[in-house]
Order: sequence, then C-alpha cells, then structure tokens
Amino acid sequence: MPSNRNAQLRYQIIDSCLRNRGRRWTWHDIITKVNDALKEDSPKSRGIRKVTFYEDLKDIEYRIYQLEIERIKEGKTVYLRYKDPKASINSRPLSDKEVGQIRDAIMVISRFKGLPQFEWIHEIVPILESKLGLIETEKEIISFESNLDYKGAKYIPILYNAIQNKKVLKLTYQSFRSSFPLEIEIHPQYLKQFSSRWFIMSFVDKWEDKPQINALDRIVEIEEAKTKYRTKIDFNWEDYFSDMIGVSRLDGKVEEVRVLISDEFEALYINTKPLHQSQKTLKKVEGGFETSIFVIPNIELEKLILSFGENVQIISPSSLKEKIKNRIEILNMKYSLSN
Repeated sequence: MPSNRNAQLRYQIIDSCLRNRGRRWTWHDIITKVNDALKEDSPKSRGIRKVTFYEDLKDIEYRIYQLEIERIKEGKTVYLRYKDPKASINSRPLSDKEVGQIRDAIMVISRFKGLPQFEWIHEIVPILESKLGLIETEKEIISFESNLDYKGAKYIPILYNAIQNKKVLKLTYQSFRSSFPLEIEIHPQYLKQFSSRWFIMSFVDKWEDKPQINALDRIVEIEEAKTKYRTKIDFNWEDYFSDMIGVSRLDGKVEEVRVLISDEFEALYINTKPLHQSQKTLKKVEGGFETSIFVIPNIELEKLILSFGENVQIISPSSLKEKIKNRIEILNMKYSLSN
C-alpha cells in the first residue's frame, strides 16, 4: 500500500490518466496533471519531478499493483496507457501482506474499546472488517445506513480541503425557499452530518459573527474566491451544537423541555436512546414517565417529538407545547378533509 497520503493521491491521478483512452498521455502531461492535483490539495505543494514520477510508475507496474503499462512510441514521443483497458489500482484486491497490516492495525485500535473518548471504535472496527473483506462469511451479516443517492457527497472533499487550507469559496446555492440559485461567498469552518444529510458551517462577511449554515445537497456549484480567509479562533463548534438537536440554531435561549411519555415501551426506548445528551433520568409519574432535556427549541426538536406520535407530549415550555399542538390540529384537519 502507498506509504503516505501524498503518494496515494499521485497514484490515483496517474491511474486515471492511464485508464483514460480518450486522450494520449505523455509523461509530461501526466506529471502536469499530478502537480495540479497536489497543488489543489495543498497550495504549498511543490509538486513532483520526472524521477518521482518514474518511481511511481514502478510501484504501479510491479512493486505494488502489478499492472502492465504500454509505451506507444510515435516518432520521438512516447504515450503511456494500461495494456488492459479495464485495469485500475482500485480494482486490485488487497494482498495478504496488506490484509495482515490492516488486521494488526485493527487489533491495536480494538484495545481502546471501552474508553469514553473511543466509542466510535465499536462502529469502525466492524465496518473495516466487513467492507475490506477481513472476515469470511457465507452471506452479508452487517448493514450500514447510507444515502446512496445523496448528491451533496461530492462536495465533501472540496469543502474539507478548503477548511484545512483556509480558502474562501463562492457557492452557487439554491435553498428550498428560493425559486432560483444565488451566489454567496463563504469562509468554511466546519462540516456536520445530521439525519443522512451534510451541512457546511461558515462565516459570511456581511453576516458579521453569525454563522451561516448550508446544506450540501442544495449546492449547485463551487469555485474558489480571491477574498482573504477569516476565522474565529475561539469559536467552538462542538459547544455551538451541544445545546440543540440538529443544525437549526435559532436566536432563542436554552430551555428546560419537560416531556411526558405515556407508553412504557416507548419510555424504555427513550431511556436507552436519549432525546438529547442532557436528558435527565426518567421518573415514574401519574400518566406515565417524565424526563427533561436542556436545549434551544427548534424545528428538529418539534419533528423529533412528533415522530413518537401519541406516546410523547410536551409539558413545558408553553411556547413549544403550543407549536406542537398547532401542528397536530392542522394535521388532524387535513386528515378530516381527506375523508
């Protein structure tokens, strides 16, 4: 396997050129393509020279991937491509050595299971074992939730690199409320996933210090802007989202949201899967079980409460209780009219 991320990126670009038969590639063309990608990934990159390129070709040809490369000579010019049109470093199975290295890494990672800051290990280890074929089974025994049609996923690498390299971006963006796309300039800061969707948190100059939130699946196009990047060094995004459910942070304050759960089985479910990290221990009361969370009420909280149907109701605050009540009345009216 490539020894570092830089080498992996070079191999991927070279591989894409050697697979592309719609164009004839010289060594100079491929090096230019590689260096453009390296500079886009890291503006401080100096790129590679011919010596490094030919070492990479050796890795692809016989040291790592064992893929045959044709050298087609026309006059003094030599063009490069894979002999097999279907060849690719991405279609090559892991070698026994690579599988062994990954297994060793998983064993090291697994030692941290149980520690508070390493809860993610319980999810990542089965994913690695299953997706990389490190366990042999007669059939699939594990499934992972993903949105295969999520069109915003292609922007994740671009936004991630912009955050890492402090680049301002110009988005062509069309919100649900707009009938046409608008252009906005953002200083990207933080990527967050919620409910199978991704969101980019940014600052916008004209919005002063109020964060901007954009859904990746509403982005039409991204291009780099020439504006100087700015950031709030003391801004903590984990703290920003800790007092809310989802990503819609309103101007309201944190409130105690008291909840009554009338169904015992629903109460057991909510006890094992809390509504929010601030959830208090459930207590038995008249009419069921009561708990409370400390959050800024928002649309995601309303939808979460409504998802439990008649088994969960808001006790307080009255403003949130009234919003839920109005939603139910409108829904009831619509169902009544449909008969």
